[in-house]
Amino acid sequence: MSAVDFGAFVADLATQSGRAILPFFRALHATEDKSRGGVFDPVTEGDRAGESVMRHMIKRQFPAHGVLGEEFGSENTDAEYVWVLDPIDGTRAFISGIPVWGTLIGLTRNGVPVYGMMHQPFSGERFSGDGREARYEGPGGPKKLRTRPTTDLATATLMTTTPALFKGEEAEAFARVESKVRLSRYGCDCYAYCMLAAGHVDLVIESGLKPYDIVALIPIIEGAGGIVTSWDGGSAAGGGRILAAGSKALHEAAMALLAG
Repeated sequence: MSAVDFGAFVADLATQSGRAILPFFRALHATEDKSRGGVFDPVTEGDRAGESVMRHMIKRQFPAHGVLGEEFGSENTDAEYVWVLDPIDGTRAFISGIPVWGTLIGLTRNGVPVYGMMHQPFSGERFSGDGREARYEGPGGPKKLRTRPTTDLATATLMTTTPALFKGEEAEAFARVESKVRLSRYGCDCYAYCMLAAGHVDLVIESGLKPYDIVALIPIIEGAGGIVTSWDGGSAAGGGRILAAGSKALHEAAMALLAG
């Protein structure tokens, strides 16, 4: 990593991408469907505008770094440092005018997530972490993030983007966990993971994620004291089936139910 104020650079990435995206929020603009006949997977002009800004800034400041983004694919991903970008995580919420989407800015070193930020430009909130600590900036002022120490599924709050993510055995596995928790809520995409890091949610379970959906969130959750893995306890950095929990005990209990 070159000698640069890293914090200031990432903050500027968030600011500039937010400025590119916000004009498209709650506005009438064209939306495309990337699903090719599957679950509706929209992409907007805001997605492309936000990612273009971030890629340009990264290439200018760190020309040796790689970039993996949702909208424009991968470049130099065998580099030591690779930025993993999702300009609008939660595009369905975005096109519905609901501000629970966010811009995900992740950085890996040799394939390991080392930094992440979720920026919600409409509300002015930023959640960030480096795996050792996690912080919040926004209304109410800055503060450290900490998961809550829930250990019993019977008192836990569970979130997922939508149960439609799960099919067949995956749906049955999710239902086993959902049947044991106190409260289950749907629809918040990356915001759910940040609420877990902030101590308001205890579990997030999802399936079918891509690396750009989760990489930025891993250092935030881990920095706040939580755990995020695949359903079988492996690395979450590659996406797929994801389990995030605020405590080790809750993670183990949920993982056992997912396994059957």
